[in-house]
Amino acid sequence: MGLRIRMALNFRSVKLSNWQIALFIGTPLAIGLGTYMYRKMNATTGGEEKKRTKGKIEKQATSIDGTAPDKEQERKQKSAELGEKLSPVKEANSYKNEGNNCYRNGKYDEAIIFYDKAIDKCPPENGTDMAIFYQNRAASYEKLQKWSKVKEDCSSSLTYNRRYAKAYFRRARAHEATKDMLECLKDVTATCILEMFQNNQSIMYADRVLKETGRVDAEKHMRDRVPVVPSTSFIRTYLQSFVADPLQTMNVPPSTMADTPARGFLRAHSAFREEKFDEIIPACTEEIESSESESQYKVEALLLRGTIHLLCGTYTESEQDFDAIIGNADADDTIRAYAYLKRASLFMQVNKREEALADFEAAEKLKPDNADVYHQRAQILLLLDSIEPALEQFEKAIRLAPNHAIAYVQKCYTEYRLALISNYQLRLEGVVRKLEQAIEQFPTCVECYSMLAQVMADQQNFQQAQQYYDKAMKLAPTNASLLVHQAVMTLQWRGDVDSAINTLNKAIELDPKCEQAYETLGTVEVQRANLKHAVELFEQAIRYSKSFEEVVHSYSLRNAAIAQINVTKDLGIDMNAISAMNQLSGTGM
Repeated sequence: MGLRIRMALNFRSVKLSNWQIALFIGTPLAIGLGTYMYRKMNATTGGEEKKRTKGKIEKQATSIDGTAPDKEQERKQKSAELGEKLSPVKEANSYKNEGNNCYRNGKYDEAIIFYDKAIDKCPPENGTDMAIFYQNRAASYEKLQKWSKVKEDCSSSLTYNRRYAKAYFRRARAHEATKDMLECLKDVTATCILEMFQNNQSIMYADRVLKETGRVDAEKHMRDRVPVVPSTSFIRTYLQSFVADPLQTMNVPPSTMADTPARGFLRAHSAFREEKFDEIIPACTEEIESSESESQYKVEALLLRGTIHLLCGTYTESEQDFDAIIGNADADDTIRAYAYLKRASLFMQVNKREEALADFEAAEKLKPDNADVYHQRAQILLLLDSIEPALEQFEKAIRLAPNHAIAYVQKCYTEYRLALISNYQLRLEGVVRKLEQAIEQFPTCVECYSMLAQVMADQQNFQQAQQYYDKAMKLAPTNASLLVHQAVMTLQWRGDVDSAINTLNKAIELDPKCEQAYETLGTVEVQRANLKHAVELFEQAIRYSKSFEEVVHSYSLRNAAIAQINVTKDLGIDMNAISAMNQLSGTGM
């Protein structure tokens, strides 16, 4: 996963993909993570291997059932010349070969006729042959886009050979064509398992199906989601990403009535300072709904309530509050600018990129000398992989706020990304020196230590990375994300699964709302074939995810684990046995 909008909330820069986590444990045993695997294998495969692969694909393309058609045809001709009477099985296979020839020549209706004859002629006790005949006929129906016939024939094929991967894969495509995505997922999962996760084409197809099912589930989840106030550590980190947020800089006088508790915005802002975040929304609502004569801080209350709604994931309510500020021409320009900035973050959370970028433009027009405008926009651009424009924005932010440690360290990370892309070693070394200087300049900034630790781990300098993580933990002992990073590094460094699991569980104890910890631990449990526990962990990750894309990803992982549970149960397959076989055969990466 790249940097998401969470970057502004909890900066996790050099995060490893779930496929990388899987590879540190052993042979990947999960779908939903295949893009990384496909790219990794292509990147590490030499030219000769590509030639062999290409040849293999071309050879497979000449036959839909794995037979060698020319040799079969030659045997048939010799038998005919000798006047040999064919057995029913041989005669059926002769019809199949005729069908295969028609299929290769694009004569799909004629191919179906020959497959019909093969099925009629073959004794039903010859299950392997019958499975092939039905699957081949399904292939012809697929070319004619007769999807119900494809499903019917693949199902018949599987009654004769319930572990026929090709029939599952073809039926999956038919289910996709008719928008039966859950059935499609089940069949493509069966394909991957029967192929022991060794076929990139199947894995990539499964990933695509998972993303679609995850997106459908996420859309429903976002409509019906139950608001969750994030952990104090999470909110604190989010607030630290701003340098001049009026909610944090404004001076609000205490209540003048000693015996009367503060009400409205005064109560809300007091709760905000004391980190009693559960109390903020009702107090702000009290201010907003009071009469004009009683309400002195209505616009500020809207900004604060909208911010808390944003952090809780109640985006409709958040947008309404920000809209009310933006639409108020009498509101202070600074308040309106921050309403634009925070609405831009909201738009990114719900995948409205153009609207988000437009809001940044509007904020800049109101406050062109405000560092937060450029810092927050830089993070969005980095999320969108617009790396050089992001760097320009970070540099503007730092010129306006040279002591903004978070902006500085994120600028260093952006330079690191560019150095990696260009493979420029001197630039990489320069970034490391800048991060070391950042620690000297901002010795109490957790992100400086965390970022340098992540870069060190990325460069395989694990001992140094651990030293920086230790220093970061001393500054922020309740920061669960630091533990998640260390757990992943433990897998990468030592392959110590038990230690990584212990660290991830500690992260969850520190912050029971840490989506990143649940998702990472779930990925580890999938690799250990503990699928039911993985599902529980992914469901927790869904509950605490903030952005739409985060929810999609967590649902995809959950759906993958559920599909594997159902398929292995139906087929009587032990995932641990597959793992053992893969390791023995040396297929682990």
